[in-house]
Amino acid sequence: MQFDSLLAKDYAQDTKTIKTHLLPLYAGSAFEFESLEQSIDIFTGKELGHVYSRYGNPTVDAVAAKLAQMETFDTELQAEAIMTSSGMSAISTVMSGLLQTGDKVITQGDLYGGTTELFIKMLGRMGIETVIVPLHDLEATETALQTDPSIKMMYIETPANPTMRILDIQALADLAKQHDVITTADNTFCTPYIQQPLKYGIDIVIHSTTKYLNGHSSGIGGVIISCDPDLMQSINTAMKLMGTNASPFEAWLLNLGLKTLALRMDRHCDNAELVAAFLSGHRSVSRVNYPGLESFEYRDLAQTYMHRNGGMLSFEVTGGLQGAINTIEALEMIPCVATLGDTDTIVLHPATSSHLRVDPEQRRAAGITDGLIRLSVGIESAQDIIADLERGLNRM
Repeated sequence: MQFDSLLAKDYAQDTKTIKTHLLPLYAGSAFEFESLEQSIDIFTGKELGHVYSRYGNPTVDAVAAKLAQMETFDTELQAEAIMTSSGMSAISTVMSGLLQTGDKVITQGDLYGGTTELFIKMLGRMGIETVIVPLHDLEATETALQTDPSIKMMYIETPANPTMRILDIQALADLAKQHDVITTADNTFCTPYIQQPLKYGIDIVIHSTTKYLNGHSSGIGGVIISCDPDLMQSINTAMKLMGTNASPFEAWLLNLGLKTLALRMDRHCDNAELVAAFLSGHRSVSRVNYPGLESFEYRDLAQTYMHRNGGMLSFEVTGGLQGAINTIEALEMIPCVATLGDTDTIVLHPATSSHLRVDPEQRRAAGITDGLIRLSVGIESAQDIIADLERGLNRM
């Protein structure tokens, strides 16, 4: 072998001596076949194996399998998962894999703003129409399904971002099945530790793994989970052909975050309950949206579907937009950041950020007002979080 050939090749290692305690990071883009015959068998599906990291990667596959187990934990369900490059790519991959021109998606008006934009601007361009219905109104939802056979997908977000509205998952899944409509639920706010939509009849669950599942703002990713192999086959084809696959490094970082998920979520929930109680008693706050409060309109549904009340909440300050600005700008410990589910507490003003490009009339109708502030409660001392919020609210 010549010197330049030596440089081009990887050094052969004795794999018997390098078994790692931590999931290995397989950064390679492609995998060698033992023979052409094996290549043919893997490409034709006769044998399982890795070909190219856009199709599948050992690191990504291991984390995906763990996420599927989490979403069906303590049930008799068997699920599979596909990891993607972001939460938005998870949604777009599901829609591209299962819908076609002329189909319609029925959904709620208080979705995450990026999801609403995707549905209206991108799916609309593909000839897939979005039907917005108050999904908490089961009668209105059933009427829409009965009168429009073009509806092929129901997309729900519960709790909703940022209103925290809780939907009746089981009832919506049952209605959808009666009309042969596929259901997809965004479970990002809760994670499988708090809520498992698949066990209530939902067909597909998606997460932005960037948020609580990773938990440290150290990676971007998404995941699609389902117990239906036919749906997953179509979605997997879309993922491979559109190139929305997850990066092995992002999957590896996610795996690190998952190790402390239960510990983190318990602290998020404990702190959020204390923060919500404080906010509900402050003179400058007119409304607090949090499942753990007795005053919360959807508390009964939250207790039905959620193991705990979660770490997310939103609250309405007096003074509208200026009141929200004054409050946020007076905060010293809590940063204004366009994400959630991190270890530290994060504040966001939806009307001027995440929901800025949502039609203002639709936004206000959904309860996303200029005075609404979203809070992702972190794992710091609850006393410090409350002190900073009090500082901001007293600025009012």
